[in-house]
Amino acid sequence: QVQLVESGGGLVQAGGSLRLSCAASIRTFSTYAMGWFRQAPGKEREFVAAISRSGGSTYYADSVKGRFTSSRDNAKSTVYLQMKNLKPEDTAVYYCAARYLGGLSEVRSDYDYWGQGTQVTVSS
Repeated sequence: QVQLVESGGGLVQAGGSLRLSCAASIRTFSTYAMGWFRQAPGKEREFVAAISRSGGSTYYADSVKGRFTSSRDNAKSTVYLQMKNLKPEDTAVYYCAARYLGGLSEVRSDYDYWGQGTQVTVSS
């Protein structure tokens, strides 16, 4: 059974930074493209970032482009989301997701496994 566990969330002031991690219990982690999504209270879950199986390609939502960077360490079965210049509108629960043998995608239904999420709160 695949498990994804996010960590690194917390409370930060506007303009601050956080780095989220997502550890995967996947033996063949490099066969999964990974994505990050977020869900704010009362809103639908939205795409944030995706990273290819090798880590060589990334794709970002316009709202985070230039501020967020996704990377991965396949040897550690972990994907990261570095978030800089955080804004109050970035406040949400952040989820990582895994897509088996897939490419970059911003579509929720393309992903096969999801983590439980980690809360990020940005104060103004």
